[in-house]
Amino acid sequence: MTADNKSAYKAKREVKVSVKNLTKKYGDLLVLDNINFDIYKGELLCIVGPTGCGKTTFLNCLSRFIPITEGTIDVDGVPADPHIHNIAFVFQEVSAIPWLTVEDNIRFGLRIKRLPEDEIEKRVERMLDIVGLTKYRTYYPQQLSASMEQRVVIARNFAINPDLLLMDEPYGQLDVKLRYYLEDELMRIWKELGSTVAFITHNIEEAVYLAERILILSPKPSTIKEEVIVDLPHPRQFDDPKFVALRDYVTESIKWW
Repeated sequence: MTADNKSAYKAKREVKVSVKNLTKKYGDLLVLDNINFDIYKGELLCIVGPTGCGKTTFLNCLSRFIPITEGTIDVDGVPADPHIHNIAFVFQEVSAIPWLTVEDNIRFGLRIKRLPEDEIEKRVERMLDIVGLTKYRTYYPQQLSASMEQRVVIARNFAINPDLLLMDEPYGQLDVKLRYYLEDELMRIWKELGSTVAFITHNIEEAVYLAERILILSPKPSTIKEEVIVDLPHPRQFDDPKFVALRDYVTESIKWW
């Protein structure tokens, strides 16, 4: 991807999240080293890197779950603050609340945000329809398959209309068939709602399948080695020569540091 193509991609986009000089240390251990990048409104961004490079720490800093050592993270031009912004997180482990039904799982975040009840019900109905769980609305997570339970988690997070949805290898523990199915579900919901998503994965094929843009992290202390624009239409085909070329390029960028 040439510099001109990258510039053209960015010129068309509105910045949603701006990260400047992001640095994270644990004592003397430097994990993230002066990272700078933007996430664009409505973008699906994937973040990849070698094992142990600090991808999850990176996402935890973006969410403000943990304090950063240096730097700034702005959302819509103001400092990121979970009390102000809707920053949602989908974890590696399925995190549906086991004692709540499907519909009450989706209501959970909306009630924390203290939305009016009529707005809550409108959003619950819409998300149940979008993820295809309307007839399972009164089921509990333990009554669902793994893919259905992860759809509940995705619906709960998309329901709050997040300023930024952070996903930390959400499909890594699922088998290949379920992962492909949920990747397509995510693409469909993302396109319908226009949300901004940052998706961490160790699976390069998954990143190329999903992303509009990929950030490649270096080993610790992590910096951004490269960004790759994935200029392929959706839905993408795994055997498309352009897809294969991009997958191999990103793989080699990580492999041969």
